[in-house]
Amino acid sequence: MSTAFKEVPSPCVNVCQMNPFNGLCRGCMRTLDEIAGWLDLSAAEKLAVLDKIDERRRTGNSH
Repeated sequence: MSTAFKEVPSPCVNVCQMNPFNGLCRGCMRTLDEIAGWLDLSAAEKLAVLDKIDERRRTGNSH
């Protein structure tokens, strides 16, 4: 596995405000668990979170 693949950048955009209605950060669309665990996730797990974020943005779904 290449180094570039291992280093998945954080989706954080420095707008850290949790939406109390859906439990997602208004900036990056992650849950508190996804944010807190980001550094411990494998590259594959980070990519899965990024896919969830894309789906949330596309559909407007909260989870």
